[in-house]
Amino acid sequence: METPMPQRKIIHVDMDAFYASVEQRDNPELRGKAIAVGGSERRGVVSAASYEARKFGVRSAMSGYLAKKKCPHLIFVKTNFDKYREVSQQIRKIFYDYTDLVEPLSLDEAYLDVTVNKKGNPSASLIAKEIRQRIWEETGLTASAGISINKFVAKVASDYNKPNGQKTVNPDEVIEFLENLPIGKFYGVGKVTEEKMYQLGIFTGKELKEKTIEYLTEHFGKSGAYYYYVVRGIHTSEVKPDRIAKSVGTEHTFSENLVSEVFMEEKLDQIAGELDRRLKKKKTAGKTVTLKIKYSDFTLQTRSKTLQYFISDKSLILEAAKELLYQERLKDSVRLLGISLANLNTDIENKAVKQVAVQLKFDF
Repeated sequence: METPMPQRKIIHVDMDAFYASVEQRDNPELRGKAIAVGGSERRGVVSAASYEARKFGVRSAMSGYLAKKKCPHLIFVKTNFDKYREVSQQIRKIFYDYTDLVEPLSLDEAYLDVTVNKKGNPSASLIAKEIRQRIWEETGLTASAGISINKFVAKVASDYNKPNGQKTVNPDEVIEFLENLPIGKFYGVGKVTEEKMYQLGIFTGKELKEKTIEYLTEHFGKSGAYYYYVVRGIHTSEVKPDRIAKSVGTEHTFSENLVSEVFMEEKLDQIAGELDRRLKKKKTAGKTVTLKIKYSDFTLQTRSKTLQYFISDKSLILEAAKELLYQERLKDSVRLLGISLANLNTDIENKAVKQVAVQLKFDF
């Protein structure tokens, strides 16, 4: 006999064009204009694009060159992560007024479990509306939200009425909502997988649901089982308030390509110093050092080594990074270098708070 699925009240809050919106808020001259945060007309990668820029096809992770080509009047703005973190902390404080079960995914989005909440409010939809209103009043920024019985459906729903909107998928609406959903809207289905599904005649959740778990596993490997269950509204992952970072890293994109390891050593020294400061702030150390190299043709290479002991000091990080740099010849000139530390000492400190899931009568 199958155990009944625990039903929860989950909110996924997603800030609208967060970095770009912060910059437009703080600089009136940028409001209503197409801006890209990060990158430049010649170099780098776009970190975020305003909605005005998105209309022209500008997206995050796009090269600055291509972004400018798509939107000739695009304005590039330098990133200011210290400011974004500060605003993110403001928003997070609002979340904690409602529940301690907050799982941040990044600076601009988080899951909240409000099944039992500090306000004693039985309606997750009203809580989401109140949170969004407070974010606007306290930060001058808009947020969108998705509300449903699990993290998967809530995340999909948060994208439904963007920007500055929310979507509630009630328990009795979940199956129909997922069946009618275009396959590209399923969280976890990227462009490559979307094209593959199209070739298999899968265009919506309804067609995905018609496939057996064996069929999906055959074509999509381990992800096949994930697709099989989520399209049926089954996603048991809890909101984990103490998400432990698996790695800490930093990277730099250069204004001019580097062709010599000697010049790269100087850059690695700066990157290692920045990583040292981040690790000390987090009181974290790690054993696995990874060097990330992006070449001028945008191909990516990583080289890693695992030490017998935890490190966090700049000199030790730099020593390992240099060893990896000279491990083999470079394929081409280099546009980006990064160093990250994984296999962290926090991995063994499992502080995750377990929540007792209960079957509840829902009032969304």
